[in-house]
Parts: sequence; C-alpha cells; structure tokens
Amino acid sequence: MAFGVGLAVLAQLHGTASAAPASVTLPGNRTFPESITSTADGTLYVGSFAEGGVLRVRPGASQAEPWIEPGAFDSRSVLGVLADERSGTLWVCSNDLSARGIPGPGSAKGSALIGFDLKTGAGKLRAPFAGDHTFCNDAAIGPDGAVYVTNTAAPQILKLRPGGTQLEIWSTDLLFQPPAQGGGLDGIAFGSDGNLYVDTFTPGEFFRVEVKDGTAGKVTKLQTSRQLVLADALRPLGGNRFLTIEGGGRLDQVTVTGDTASIETLRDGFGRPTGVTQVGQSAWVAEGQLDHVADPAGKGPTLPFRVYEVPLLGH
Repeated sequence: MAFGVGLAVLAQLHGTASAAPASVTLPGNRTFPESITSTADGTLYVGSFAEGGVLRVRPGASQAEPWIEPGAFDSRSVLGVLADERSGTLWVCSNDLSARGIPGPGSAKGSALIGFDLKTGAGKLRAPFAGDHTFCNDAAIGPDGAVYVTNTAAPQILKLRPGGTQLEIWSTDLLFQPPAQGGGLDGIAFGSDGNLYVDTFTPGEFFRVEVKDGTAGKVTKLQTSRQLVLADALRPLGGNRFLTIEGGGRLDQVTVTGDTASIETLRDGFGRPTGVTQVGQSAWVAEGQLDHVADPAGKGPTLPFRVYEVPLLGH
C-alpha cells in the first residue's frame, strides 16, 4: 500500500546474499506496481497504482503484457489484486487517488472492489465502498468463499458474500484505527487455524481476528519479534505462516505461535516493495517504488519497473 523456521531464501545463504534475483519487466514509465497475485499455473497478475489496469505475465515470460485496460469497468488506480480460481474472478481494489495528485484513469469517485472474469478480463461486479473515509487496499478469500477486504482509511474489514453485490462491515475495532498521518489496515490473509490476520501500514502492527462460522470475534494484537516498517501485503503459506512485505525494503516470513508473531527477513534491499505472491517454490515480489510516484525532486523511478522471483526452500 502507498500510504520463516523452515523457510529460507537461496539468496540469503552465505556467499549468495548479493546475487540479484530473477525478474520480469513491466511496460510503461508510470506503472508503479502495487499488488501481485497468481494462479495455479504460474500466471502472474500485477495492478498499476498510477496508470490503473492490470498486467499479466504468462508462465516463463520475461515481460508482462497489458491485460485489463486502465479505466475498465469504472476502475481507477489499482491496488490489491487477488485471483480467486474457485469463482473464476480476479478481485481488484480500485481507488480514486486524484485528491492525492495521482489522477489515474476514468472519473469514478471513491473506492470499490471490482471483480473481473479471470479468463477473459471482462468486468463482472463493482461493489463501491460506502461513506467518506474509504481506501480499498487488499483482499482475501475466506473458507466460505466470501471476499474480505481492508479499508485503510477506516478501522474496517469489509465482506462481500458469495453471490452478493454489496459490501458489509464485517469487523470494526479501535485497534484498527488509522493514524492521523499515514495508513491503517493493509495486508489480509486467512491462517490455517481459520482465523483472519491483518497488518497495519504505518503503525506496522499485526492482528488476529477470531472467526467462527464466518462471524468476526475477538481482535488480538500480536506481539511481533521486531517492529515492521510499513507493513504491506500478506499472503498465506500454510501452517499459520505468511509471506509479508515491508515497504522499508523487505520480504519476510511471519510465523504465528499463540499471541506472538516471529518475523524472519527472507530478502532485503527492494525499492519500496508493495506486493508478494507465491508460485510453487518461489515468491514473486512487486517493487512498487511508490516513494517516486509524486517525487517533488523529479528524480523519478528506476526503469523498467520489475517484479522479482525469490526462490524459497523448506515449505
């Protein structure tokens, strides 16, 4: 967002820590990738923060190709993207960022969760956020098939029921309250225990929301082994382990045991990374460079934009 034991990375082993990971290039000089997701066949989907739209990377390709056009189905700037193969849907978080100096495509106001057909890219469903404090950030699919979405601008986790067309507030808690300056809720993923886990961007905190029969229960702030710096995307690894991204430059594994969360850095040195997905025995990291999206000094991003493959072991 703008605003792990048993898992290791080959490049972190002694003697190879400086080796550059493999990468895929993204077209455009204003792409600023924000989120990345994947399907079982290894296809990658990458959303564009500044230009909007979604890029696709076919398995084995060295470069992404345009797939969903910027502005399609009243989409604006694209943040979270999540492939839901069970329903055949690519879920996209769309936000009007024009007030932040990032006009993006189209003219639709506010934030929305948009569903596109995973095979054709055609628009299927647009569920707007209600209220004035809205920022659709990322999504997770629950065991019930519902879509759960973080609202970074308010202390809310929203839910779209299977077959539904309107978002509802599923969980709200003062622990999720965003700071006066910066962003609140961000990454979201279900653990193997059936509970929902979220992080907060600026505070760098990690939470568990108990889930029973699809209903939100107690919210617990977990004790992290170290402070997270700009906590962002969250993806499940199984066994109550998660891949997460820190905007400070790191790809991590988070291992939850009871009320504690152990943070293990798998790779450091990315340029303001924003998203991660797992494909087989690799993590793919989107390097968003969002600190340059409205760079007053005019330095601009390092081109071309890339997503990086980081091999994983032990899972």
